[in-house]
Amino acid sequence: MSKVDTLDEAKLSTYLEANVAGFKGPLTATKFAGGQSNPTFKIDAASGSYVLRRQPPGKLLKSAHAVDREYRVISALSDTNVPVAQVYHMCEDTEIVGSMFYLMEFCDGDIFWGAALSEIDSNERRTFMYQQMAEVLAKLHSVDLEATGLSDYGKPGNYFERQLTRWSAQYKASELTPIPAMDELISWLEKNIPADDGKVSLVHGDYRLDNLMFDKNTGEVIAVLDWELSTLGHPYADLAYQCMQMRLPASEGATISGLLGVDAKALGIPSEQEYIEQYCQHAGIDKIDNWAFYLSFSFFRLAAIAQGVAKRAADGNASNKSAAAAGAMVQPLAEFALAIIKEG
Repeated sequence: MSKVDTLDEAKLSTYLEANVAGFKGPLTATKFAGGQSNPTFKIDAASGSYVLRRQPPGKLLKSAHAVDREYRVISALSDTNVPVAQVYHMCEDTEIVGSMFYLMEFCDGDIFWGAALSEIDSNERRTFMYQQMAEVLAKLHSVDLEATGLSDYGKPGNYFERQLTRWSAQYKASELTPIPAMDELISWLEKNIPADDGKVSLVHGDYRLDNLMFDKNTGEVIAVLDWELSTLGHPYADLAYQCMQMRLPASEGATISGLLGVDAKALGIPSEQEYIEQYCQHAGIDKIDNWAFYLSFSFFRLAAIAQGVAKRAADGNASNKSAAAAGAMVQPLAEFALAIIKEG
């Protein structure tokens, strides 16, 4: 087992007993299969079950794997109508498990990876779950930044300009071989950034189906997970990022299986336009302009993230053993974005 996959359970138990109210060991730590970026473990202890999120060990890209930012934003949202797990402790001492980590509540719900929700046997339930996703996203974007202490959680200025600069730099830092489609996409995005419309909200940064946990009985969203990429920014970035999955191919067993080629209507799943309209209704807005930019930018950013995962695999410190396969996603994602641009 690698250092990514294991924790010193005895040392961790001693530390948590001394720093987390009510925690009692001994404990066992079991790594979840997902969480390619920040390794995530289920902690079963005498006092109950918890979840631990840590930075991966080894040399990391600047600003990546910011578990301390995750901890801050989840803490800030605890008294809002955005469903999040309760957080218990942030540890910046890298001597305990080899990197920073935080401990939070274990939420016992369902997580789904395929946009078709094939595990659900009811069209009505699928319809409701998509309505829930749109409603929770609108709630997230309406969070009072002053009241939650998050008004300084991001940098000022045009969000997309800032994000494009960040992810272009991280992509280049992670590039293993040149991909012309990515270079073409970056060039187009740089030339077509919409004028700043002044919209600023908390954004999740990775708002997609498998980062939402659903109640096993009702289908309600009970927790939004994985806040590593959260910041202050433009709300439509989150919306486009989630809608991107609707355009990806349906692929059994794939990390992200979309709705391309699927009769979504027959499953009770809204079309992209219907989903956007649901979000707009909850957000109190009429329409969204510049949609092609937002959507193609989302494909670019996912491609840049996938390239980072592939680079960590090449360097030997990726969390997921299949991370190397992420590199194969980069060119197809860039080509999806270029197709959207050509569609206009």
